[in-house]
Amino acid sequence: MKGYTVPESFQYILSERERDTVTIWLNHPERLNVLSLALMQELTQAFLDAGESDATGVILAAKGRLFSAGHDFAEMANQDLESVRHLFGVCTTMMQTIQSIPQPVVARVHALATGGGCQLVATADLAVAAEEATFCTPGGKGGLFCTTPMVAVGRSIGRKRALEMAMTGDAIDARTAENWGLINLVVPMNELDVASTRLLHRATRGSAISKGIGKRAFYEQIMMDQSDAYAYATDVMAAASLLPDAQESIAAFIEKRQPNFGSTPST
Repeated sequence: MKGYTVPESFQYILSERERDTVTIWLNHPERLNVLSLALMQELTQAFLDAGESDATGVILAAKGRLFSAGHDFAEMANQDLESVRHLFGVCTTMMQTIQSIPQPVVARVHALATGGGCQLVATADLAVAAEEATFCTPGGKGGLFCTTPMVAVGRSIGRKRALEMAMTGDAIDARTAENWGLINLVVPMNELDVASTRLLHRATRGSAISKGIGKRAFYEQIMMDQSDAYAYATDVMAAASLLPDAQESIAAFIEKRQPNFGSTPST
């Protein structure tokens, strides 16, 4: 298992590996997996570690009765501007790290994901939720609008739905989240683990290096206008077509056989 060791120093998360999958748990249930500075730093490191390994996929899950209660208001009370900017900067780095690693990341959501927790779900490449799960950006009900969570949520569900969540602060159930595009799939709680694993298995088929290039390119081009996106995607796909895995895929198609890929995400 190249480049991956189970860390012993994490206090608020848990990182485990089984075969080709790394599962990263939010593991501070007594505080409802609140996104404290320490937890966010640990989560960032865990994703970096997984990204540098030869694992083919990552599941993000949580212990306890909530997926995540979002930002830690205790760390924001009576702070100066630079301190709060630092907190949100660490959060941004964490979210961007999830999308920067080459492996597909599936969020496995068993319960309420609110504020920054909802942002985590929206940031993951894919998401599966239990029927009991709910999703909320509650700032619209209070005095601090969920501006940073809406960066991810608004890129997942569209402007009108995102603003409904942001302005009302109301929670949506898992079926609504599925219909709006925040998550991929809703299943009964007793099927959540299996459904998440199956989705990750489907998402990790094929060449790992090709998928890593494609994931990075997707997040780059999705924010461009169409002409710039096509120009960028054309360059990426043309260069990728020369790689050994791409040539193996082409040869296997022509020869009517199964391809034999040798690349790993970190190569």
